[in-house]
Amino acid sequence: MGKKTAPRTFGLLGKNIDYSFSRGYFAEKFKRENIDNATYVNFDLPHVNEIKALVQRTDISGINITIPYKEKVQDHLDALSEEAKAIGAVNTIVFDKNNRRIGHNTDAYGFETALFSQWKPNTKAALILGTGGASKAVHYVLSKKGIRPQYVSRQAGENKIAYQDLSPEIMQTHQLIVNCTPLGTHPDIDQSPPLPFDLISPEHHIFDLIYNPATTLLMQRAQAQGASTQNGHQMLIHQAEKSWELWNA
Repeated sequence: MGKKTAPRTFGLLGKNIDYSFSRGYFAEKFKRENIDNATYVNFDLPHVNEIKALVQRTDISGINITIPYKEKVQDHLDALSEEAKAIGAVNTIVFDKNNRRIGHNTDAYGFETALFSQWKPNTKAALILGTGGASKAVHYVLSKKGIRPQYVSRQAGENKIAYQDLSPEIMQTHQLIVNCTPLGTHPDIDQSPPLPFDLISPEHHIFDLIYNPATTLLMQRAQAQGASTQNGHQMLIHQAEKSWELWNA
């Protein structure tokens, strides 16, 4: 993937991201692959109004974006890839040869690759828990695959239903459930989305985008009902490698 002589800085843009997967992953990658001209740091910004100054810096070679800026960062970019435009969220910024900031979404690639490596479609409908930036990539992938996605949130609204609306019929017909909320992330490991767990069956597959802990309370409770589960670790690896590919294209 082409090492270059000049030192390059990459990083993760987000808020309260000390726990970040990306920084550790890329540090190990650079060491493993003898990439000695690159560093990866956290750009932990407490305020959205600090994004503009960051993306206009000329000493950065590529940026990943995480919660809560995947949608808001779009206002500060020069262009979006077709996929990022369709999804409505960006998790990777590429600085091209003309120093333009191009927004991409590698979450979709990461989710699709991870999901279909472990799950064989047995349903035509899926529940997406949460409505943030990551959920938009999930929605995009499922729609592309002909699986009808349904957003679920604490309160019903346009294009989303509330947890309390999850009837036996809905649970039976939506046998793929993807958690895009942070509920259950370390250190708050005693939390989970308020699903009707008694309606989860061995026919269900739960994909929790959380990777720390490796087995969330949501996954534990679904496993107790006989459901298959997976966490977000492989998705993160796939999206990170796709980001690296874009930065070195």
